[in-house]
Amino acid sequence: MKYRDQISDQILVLRCREGDENAFDQLVGQWQERLWHHAHRLTGREDAAWDVTQDSWMGIARGIGSLQDPAAFPGWAYQIVSNKCRDWIRREQRRRKGIQGYGERFVEEASTNGLETFDSLREAMEKLRPPDQTIISLRYEEGFDTAEIAGILGIPEGTVRSRLHYTRKRLRTLLEEQL
Repeated sequence: MKYRDQISDQILVLRCREGDENAFDQLVGQWQERLWHHAHRLTGREDAAWDVTQDSWMGIARGIGSLQDPAAFPGWAYQIVSNKCRDWIRREQRRRKGIQGYGERFVEEASTNGLETFDSLREAMEKLRPPDQTIISLRYEEGFDTAEIAGILGIPEGTVRSRLHYTRKRLRTLLEEQL
């Protein structure tokens, strides 16, 4: 994230805390897509990602007044989305257990428009467990550091470093197997 964007976000958070609805709309505009992608990675479903993201924005709106450090907004928002996803996943697992016992999983078809290397990486990423996909995504796609990821996922920093290490190792093995 660019420094200018960080300052802009912090100003918007301060304005939101003062009750500025326009600032909240701008914040939603700047963060909606990123938070939706995070929810989609965690839930694996587009419709669920939209529901979770909308629910998360309601939680963000309710809690933004108590956010002490505007610079903490990104990690705080991702943590809210992560928690809402966990709630959704638990509900979905209970619902599916009652219906089928084992939930069905939706997977989007791989895009044929792109580099073979990208396709190989995407295929390998899809073979990772959802928690591993999440941690890799937070680090490399979203650019969060270890401390921020720990805060978002509610786990110790050492656990984040360990999971990143082993997930990268699994990803490398999966890529080597595809060659």
